[in-house]
Amino acid sequence: MDSTTVFIISIGALVLGVTGYAVYYAFGAPSAELNDPFEDHED
Repeated sequence: MDSTTVFIISIGALVLGVTGYAVYYAFGAPSAELNDPFEDHED
């Protein structure tokens, strides 16, 4: 494989990994620890 192809594939895998982790953190089990600042300061 060409070194450019390997670089593009590794950058793509990194972006997909970070995106997958962000979705898991936002909607998965760790989301129970998140708090909503708008809900905390209702008038």
